[in-house]
Amino acid sequence: MFHQGTEVPSLVFNQGPAQATITEVGRALIVIAGPTGAGKTSLALDLAGKLRGEIVNCDSLQLYRGFDVGTAKTPVAERRNIPHHLFDVLEPADGYSAGDYARLAREAIGEISDRNRLPLVVGGAGFYLRALLEGLPELPSRDPATRTRLQARERHRPGSLHHLLTRLEPAAARDVHPRDVQKVIRALEIRLLTGAARRPDPLRPDPLEGFRILKIGLNPERRELFARLDARVQAMFSGGLIEEVRALLERGATGDEKPFESLGYRQAVEYIRGEMTLEQAILSTQAGTRQYAKRQWTWFRGDPEMRWLAGFGDDPEVVQRALELV
Repeated sequence: MFHQGTEVPSLVFNQGPAQATITEVGRALIVIAGPTGAGKTSLALDLAGKLRGEIVNCDSLQLYRGFDVGTAKTPVAERRNIPHHLFDVLEPADGYSAGDYARLAREAIGEISDRNRLPLVVGGAGFYLRALLEGLPELPSRDPATRTRLQARERHRPGSLHHLLTRLEPAAARDVHPRDVQKVIRALEIRLLTGAARRPDPLRPDPLEGFRILKIGLNPERRELFARLDARVQAMFSGGLIEEVRALLERGATGDEKPFESLGYRQAVEYIRGEMTLEQAILSTQAGTRQYAKRQWTWFRGDPEMRWLAGFGDDPEVVQRALELV
């Protein structure tokens, strides 16, 4: 279902034997979400090709330049000449927040729509998607003294900050992985500086306006998804992930930057440092990826506006059902 917003022209299709083309998209916006490995990119490419669309990345790791193998980033040669936005825009050491993403993604979406083309926001970063569509409250600036104190506590007792966040604000703790220390620190910083991170009154969010939004969620069979994920991880490690990480380190990265905290890259760094065997790295990444997919399912299932399609995005029947939804 489309959100209520500024009135927009209807979606008009010219049906032909090869593709359907939107002749007037107005202010429509398509979101393709779901767990990792569900085929979101494949579906997005098919829809964009048929509907004169352009793809806007909503994967926090694909923002980073050089992180290709471990993110299953679509190579430029395989993008079917479809414009892609917010890929390869950061270096490993660059700081980036959900608010930064929302601002740049809104700019890209507006420019795409102004060209009378259809923006498709694609990815599994639920918090980034929420920031884009619903906005974020006006939060306090970073406080160096508070952050230094929290960092010292975490160094002294690893994991203690997430336990503290769970006690102070359970909802925020559920949204943040315990190993994502930077996000844990930021959530605690907000909680300590404001007294309550989610007060509705002075911290009003700024939702995206002027668009009708169709949210499509991919919901493949769990056992088949997990089998695909295990195979994908195996293919990543045998297909250049270790070499990719070595190249990033040789270009000046330390391995401690934020994108190296992600699944696959963290294990690759630990393997290179001799902290685990290759087999351990693969098994750890597989287990972590399955858990990550479960968390994504939980996140997106909490959205009552998500229109779920059973199956993978590379299934022609799923593509057809998505077109019917549009």
